[in-house]
Amino acid sequence: MLEVRNLNAGYGHVQILRDVSFKVDDGEVVAILGSNGAGKTTTVRAVTGMLRPKSGSVMLNGEELCGKPSRAILDAGIIQVPEGRQLFTEMTVYENLELGAFSITAKKKLADSLEFCYRYFPKLKERTEQAAGTLSGGEQQMVAVARALIGLPRVLILDEPSLGLAPNIVDEILTVAHDMAVNQGVSIILVEQDVNKALNTANRGYVIENGQVVLSGTSAELQGNEHVKRAYLGI
Repeated sequence: MLEVRNLNAGYGHVQILRDVSFKVDDGEVVAILGSNGAGKTTTVRAVTGMLRPKSGSVMLNGEELCGKPSRAILDAGIIQVPEGRQLFTEMTVYENLELGAFSITAKKKLADSLEFCYRYFPKLKERTEQAAGTLSGGEQQMVAVARALIGLPRVLILDEPSLGLAPNIVDEILTVAHDMAVNQGVSIILVEQDVNKALNTANRGYVIENGQVVLSGTSAELQGNEHVKRAYLGI
Protein backbone atom coordinates (compact mmCIF):
# COMPACT_ATOMS: atom_id res chain seq x y z
CA MET A 1 0.00 0.00 0.00
CA LEU A 2 1.13 3.53 -0.80
CA GLU A 3 0.20 6.16 1.75
CA VAL A 4 0.94 9.86 1.38
CA ARG A 5 0.46 12.01 4.47
CA ASN A 6 0.47 15.79 4.85
CA LEU A 7 2.69 16.41 1.84
CA ASN A 8 3.92 19.98 1.46
CA ALA A 9 5.95 20.95 -1.59
CA GLY A 10 6.64 23.77 -3.98
CA TYR A 11 9.25 25.60 -6.00
CA GLY A 12 11.54 28.04 -4.24
CA HIS A 13 9.46 30.23 -1.97
CA VAL A 14 6.22 29.33 -3.75
CA GLN A 15 4.28 26.62 -1.95
CA ILE A 16 2.08 24.51 -4.22
CA LEU A 17 0.97 21.54 -2.11
CA ARG A 18 -0.59 22.01 1.31
CA ASP A 19 -0.98 18.90 3.47
CA VAL A 20 -1.93 16.61 0.60
CA SER A 21 -2.85 13.13 1.85
CA PHE A 22 -4.10 10.06 0.00
CA LYS A 23 -3.60 6.30 -0.10
CA VAL A 24 -3.67 3.55 -2.70
CA ASP A 25 -4.19 -0.07 -1.70
CA ASP A 26 -2.64 -3.00 -3.52
CA GLY A 27 -4.60 -3.76 -6.68
CA GLU A 28 -6.54 -0.50 -6.53
CA VAL A 29 -6.94 2.26 -9.10
CA VAL A 30 -7.05 5.72 -7.53
CA ALA A 31 -7.66 8.86 -9.56
CA ILE A 32 -6.00 12.18 -8.72
CA LEU A 33 -8.30 14.76 -10.26
CA GLY A 34 -8.17 18.47 -10.80
CA SER A 35 -7.95 21.21 -13.36
CA ASN A 36 -4.74 22.37 -15.01
CA GLY A 37 -2.51 24.02 -12.40
CA ALA A 38 -4.30 22.46 -9.42
CA GLY A 39 -1.16 20.68 -8.18
CA LYS A 40 -1.51 17.22 -9.72
CA THR A 41 1.89 17.20 -11.43
CA THR A 42 3.59 18.63 -8.35
CA THR A 43 2.04 15.83 -6.32
CA VAL A 44 3.48 13.23 -8.68
CA ARG A 45 6.89 14.88 -8.70
CA ALA A 46 6.97 14.92 -4.90
CA VAL A 47 5.93 11.26 -4.63
CA THR A 48 8.51 10.10 -7.19
CA GLY A 49 11.35 12.17 -5.72
CA MET A 50 11.69 14.47 -8.73
CA LEU A 51 10.80 17.27 -6.32
CA ARG A 52 11.97 17.19 -2.73
CA PRO A 53 9.00 17.78 -0.40
CA LYS A 54 9.29 20.39 2.33
CA SER A 55 7.53 18.06 4.76
CA GLY A 56 5.24 15.07 4.89
CA SER A 57 5.47 11.33 4.42
CA VAL A 58 5.43 8.91 1.48
CA MET A 59 5.17 5.33 2.74
CA LEU A 60 5.23 2.23 0.54
CA ASN A 61 4.37 -0.93 2.48
CA GLY A 62 5.77 0.61 5.64
CA GLU A 63 8.97 1.99 4.09
CA GLU A 64 9.47 5.76 4.29
CA LEU A 65 10.48 7.16 0.90
CA CYS A 66 9.97 10.88 1.43
CA GLY A 67 13.22 12.75 0.86
CA LYS A 68 14.99 9.82 -0.79
CA PRO A 69 16.51 10.28 -4.27
CA SER A 70 14.31 9.43 -7.24
CA ARG A 71 16.42 6.38 -8.10
CA ALA A 72 15.78 4.87 -4.66
CA ILE A 73 12.05 5.47 -5.09
CA LEU A 74 12.20 3.90 -8.54
CA ASP A 75 14.02 0.88 -7.10
CA ALA A 76 11.27 0.58 -4.47
CA GLY A 77 8.79 0.03 -7.30
CA ILE A 78 7.12 3.41 -7.94
CA ILE A 79 7.26 3.88 -11.70
CA GLN A 80 5.74 6.72 -13.68
CA VAL A 81 4.46 6.98 -17.23
CA PRO A 82 5.22 10.67 -17.70
CA GLU A 83 2.99 13.24 -19.31
CA GLY A 84 4.06 13.62 -22.93
CA ARG A 85 5.57 10.09 -22.98
CA GLN A 86 9.22 11.27 -23.12
CA LEU A 87 10.54 8.55 -25.40
CA PHE A 88 13.94 8.48 -27.05
CA THR A 89 12.54 9.18 -30.49
CA GLU A 90 15.62 8.20 -32.54
CA MET A 91 15.92 4.86 -30.79
CA THR A 92 13.87 1.84 -31.83
CA VAL A 93 10.76 0.65 -30.05
CA TYR A 94 12.72 -2.30 -28.68
CA GLU A 95 15.54 -0.07 -27.40
CA ASN A 96 13.02 2.16 -25.61
CA LEU A 97 11.35 -0.86 -24.03
CA GLU A 98 14.69 -2.33 -22.99
CA LEU A 99 15.41 0.83 -20.99
CA GLY A 100 12.51 -0.09 -18.72
CA ALA A 101 14.49 -3.03 -17.35
CA PHE A 102 16.59 -0.89 -15.02
CA SER A 103 16.83 -3.34 -12.11
CA ILE A 104 18.61 -6.71 -11.97
CA THR A 105 15.29 -8.52 -11.55
CA ALA A 106 13.69 -6.65 -14.46
CA LYS A 107 16.69 -7.44 -16.68
CA LYS A 108 16.38 -11.15 -15.89
CA LYS A 109 12.68 -11.08 -16.73
CA LEU A 110 12.99 -8.85 -19.82
CA ALA A 111 12.08 -11.52 -22.39
CA ASP A 112 8.98 -12.61 -20.45
CA SER A 113 8.01 -8.99 -19.78
CA LEU A 114 8.26 -8.11 -23.47
CA GLU A 115 5.92 -10.95 -24.41
CA PHE A 116 3.56 -9.87 -21.62
CA CYS A 117 3.48 -6.31 -23.02
CA TYR A 118 3.07 -7.51 -26.60
CA ARG A 119 -0.10 -9.33 -25.55
CA TYR A 120 -1.52 -6.00 -24.41
CA PHE A 121 -0.05 -4.04 -27.34
CA PRO A 122 0.44 -6.36 -30.33
CA LYS A 123 1.25 -3.41 -32.60
CA LEU A 124 4.50 -2.90 -30.73
CA LYS A 125 5.74 -6.36 -31.64
CA GLU A 126 5.28 -5.46 -35.31
CA ARG A 127 7.29 -2.26 -34.82
CA THR A 128 10.20 -3.39 -32.63
CA GLU A 129 12.83 -2.13 -35.10
CA GLN A 130 10.99 1.06 -36.00
CA ALA A 131 12.19 4.41 -34.61
CA ALA A 132 9.88 5.46 -31.79
CA GLY A 133 9.60 8.97 -33.21
CA THR A 134 7.92 7.63 -36.37
CA LEU A 135 5.02 6.09 -34.45
CA SER A 136 1.62 7.70 -34.01
CA GLY A 137 0.87 9.44 -30.72
CA GLY A 138 -1.21 6.51 -29.54
CA GLU A 139 1.51 4.00 -30.38
CA GLN A 140 4.07 6.13 -28.57
CA GLN A 141 1.86 6.09 -25.49
CA MET A 142 1.74 2.31 -25.74
CA VAL A 143 5.55 2.25 -25.75
CA ALA A 144 5.66 4.51 -22.69
CA VAL A 145 3.21 2.30 -20.77
CA ALA A 146 4.96 -0.92 -21.83
CA ARG A 147 8.34 0.51 -20.83
CA ALA A 148 6.97 1.20 -17.35
CA LEU A 149 5.48 -2.31 -17.07
CA ILE A 150 8.83 -3.86 -17.97
CA GLY A 151 10.22 -2.20 -14.84
CA LEU A 152 7.89 -4.46 -12.76
CA PRO A 153 6.08 -1.68 -10.88
CA ARG A 154 4.46 -2.07 -7.50
CA VAL A 155 2.90 1.36 -7.99
CA LEU A 156 2.25 2.61 -11.53
CA ILE A 157 1.59 6.32 -12.03
CA LEU A 158 -0.15 7.34 -15.25
CA ASP A 159 0.26 11.09 -15.69
CA GLU A 160 -2.37 12.54 -18.06
CA PRO A 161 -2.59 9.43 -20.30
CA SER A 162 -5.45 10.91 -22.35
CA LEU A 163 -3.50 14.01 -23.44
CA GLY A 164 -3.76 14.43 -27.20
CA LEU A 165 -4.98 10.89 -27.88
CA ALA A 166 -8.03 9.50 -29.62
CA PRO A 167 -10.72 8.19 -27.23
CA ASN A 168 -10.29 4.57 -28.35
CA ILE A 169 -6.55 4.67 -27.55
CA VAL A 170 -7.26 6.19 -24.15
CA ASP A 171 -9.77 3.43 -23.44
CA GLU A 172 -7.16 0.83 -24.39
CA ILE A 173 -4.58 2.34 -22.03
CA LEU A 174 -7.07 2.56 -19.16
CA THR A 175 -8.14 -1.05 -19.74
CA VAL A 176 -4.51 -2.10 -19.34
CA ALA A 177 -4.30 -0.11 -16.10
CA HIS A 178 -7.44 -1.77 -14.76
CA ASP A 179 -6.18 -5.23 -15.71
CA MET A 180 -2.80 -4.60 -14.06
CA ALA A 181 -4.57 -3.69 -10.84
CA VAL A 182 -7.06 -6.55 -10.84
CA ASN A 183 -4.88 -9.34 -12.23
CA GLN A 184 -1.36 -8.34 -11.12
CA GLY A 185 -2.10 -6.51 -7.85
CA VAL A 186 -0.37 -3.33 -9.01
CA SER A 187 -1.44 -0.09 -7.34
CA ILE A 188 -2.43 2.45 -10.00
CA ILE A 189 -2.40 6.23 -9.60
CA LEU A 190 -4.31 7.82 -12.47
CA VAL A 191 -3.61 11.56 -12.79
CA GLU A 192 -6.14 12.91 -15.20
CA GLN A 193 -8.06 16.03 -16.30
CA ASP A 194 -10.73 13.93 -18.02
CA VAL A 195 -12.67 13.29 -14.85
CA ASN A 196 -15.35 11.17 -16.46
CA LYS A 197 -12.91 8.66 -17.96
CA ALA A 198 -10.86 8.61 -14.77
CA LEU A 199 -13.82 7.88 -12.50
CA ASN A 200 -15.12 5.21 -14.86
CA THR A 201 -11.78 3.41 -14.40
CA ALA A 202 -10.87 4.14 -10.77
CA ASN A 203 -12.11 2.60 -7.54
CA ARG A 204 -11.69 5.88 -5.65
CA GLY A 205 -10.59 9.42 -6.31
CA TYR A 206 -9.19 12.57 -4.75
CA VAL A 207 -9.90 16.07 -6.08
CA ILE A 208 -7.10 18.60 -5.75
CA GLU A 209 -7.78 22.33 -5.98
CA ASN A 210 -5.18 25.01 -5.27
CA GLY A 211 -2.75 22.42 -3.94
CA GLN A 212 -5.17 20.88 -1.43
CA VAL A 213 -7.36 17.79 -1.39
CA VAL A 214 -10.89 19.19 -1.26
CA LEU A 215 -12.89 16.02 -1.95
CA SER A 216 -12.37 12.29 -1.79
CA GLY A 217 -14.54 9.23 -2.08
CA THR A 218 -15.48 6.27 -4.22
CA SER A 219 -15.88 6.88 -7.93
CA ALA A 220 -19.66 6.62 -7.57
CA GLU A 221 -19.67 9.16 -4.74
CA LEU A 222 -17.59 11.65 -6.71
CA GLN A 223 -19.64 11.20 -9.86
CA GLY A 224 -22.73 12.02 -7.80
CA ASN A 225 -21.15 15.00 -6.03
CA GLU A 226 -22.70 18.31 -7.13
CA HIS A 227 -19.37 20.19 -7.02
CA VAL A 228 -17.70 17.59 -9.24
CA LYS A 229 -20.66 17.63 -11.61
CA ARG A 230 -20.52 21.41 -12.01
CA ALA A 231 -16.78 21.94 -12.03
CA TYR A 232 -15.50 18.85 -13.87
CA LEU A 233 -18.28 16.90 -15.54
CA GLY A 234 -20.13 19.86 -17.01
CA ILE A 235 -23.48 18.63 -15.73
